[in-house]
Amino acid sequence: MTRVVSGSGTDVLVIGGGVIGLGVAWRAAQRGFAVVVVDPAHGGGAAQVAAGMLAPVTELQYGEEPLLRLGMASNERYAAFTAELSELTGLDTGYRRTGTLAVALDSDDREELRELHAFQQRLGLESHWLTGRECRRLEPMLAPGVRGGLQVTGDHQVDPRRLSTALVRACERAGAQLLPAEATELLVEGDRVAGVRLSTGELLRAERIVLAAGCRSHLLPGLPEGVLPAIRPVKGQVLRLRIPRPYAPFLSRNVRAVVRGKHVYLVPRADGELVIGATTEEQGYDTTVTAGGVYELLRDAHELVPGLTELPLVETGAGLRPGSPDNAPLLGPTALPGLVAATGHYRNGVLLAPVTGDLLAEYLTTGTVPELAVPFSPSRFGTKVPA
Repeated sequence: MTRVVSGSGTDVLVIGGGVIGLGVAWRAAQRGFAVVVVDPAHGGGAAQVAAGMLAPVTELQYGEEPLLRLGMASNERYAAFTAELSELTGLDTGYRRTGTLAVALDSDDREELRELHAFQQRLGLESHWLTGRECRRLEPMLAPGVRGGLQVTGDHQVDPRRLSTALVRACERAGAQLLPAEATELLVEGDRVAGVRLSTGELLRAERIVLAAGCRSHLLPGLPEGVLPAIRPVKGQVLRLRIPRPYAPFLSRNVRAVVRGKHVYLVPRADGELVIGATTEEQGYDTTVTAGGVYELLRDAHELVPGLTELPLVETGAGLRPGSPDNAPLLGPTALPGLVAATGHYRNGVLLAPVTGDLLAEYLTTGTVPELAVPFSPSRFGTKVPA
């Protein structure tokens, strides 16, 4: 016999316990909502393999001005966000105000960076053009052939694994209930959501449901066709190396470049870890670490920083980024009453965790979509519930 759990006492049910779902749950619980988060492994997900580079300016693409504003708003909140987490939980999130250096390895790359710099300047963003010599003065381990670069002091980093652990603890401290189960079916009664069926066979009812299940959000059984666009999985392979003591002479900030048309970045942690990422592969839900992926990352990173091939390779991994049709997140109410989306963050899930939690908690409290979230309505693709 099916057992109903938590009854009508649950105000907000969050499906997905990654950094996005946990961030929403924490902020909602702080506002007095009775919150339940359903996930087989809270704190897991794409953040476990993410590098944690907070780079709204250096990752700027043409035509993404609304996403830039959202990313900048989240980046500006990060220092207070992580300080609050650390004070509440006693855990370090690995947040560092390092800045980012984007460099060019040949004349074509340099022209592309020059164009990006001009675009950033037109938008009033803070970035500084450096010669190759100036880049190497900042980071002596860079290859001698570096032709120039952009220094962005406002782009920083966080350790997503530590952040996830702190968010789990913060949710518990705020009174959110973390259920180690999978949502296997969305329950719809009349014209609105009513709850979910769990992998345990139990039913969990809630007033509102936040769908934050990453690239599997649109696959939830029972979700009416047309409510969400397809969220595609985009595979990314990442390497972790170990810098021997002392750490300082190697890299002091995030370094990124385009090598042979592919993006590569290096993120040095305070504890001596060096994260290299990340491939971008449209391979469905495959998370296999491949020899080719490892080779390409090491090859391209070696062109940037030749000395890194002497470092121990301690871990390889692959994760799935949740990409929406326009690679921007889905934030706010869907066409199905009671169902709220917090998914499709693509490469920016870690960056956008603070602002996503704030915006969705505000919506859940007021019933009004905050202005910053309006461009990211789940209905912007013309999705709707069929009559």
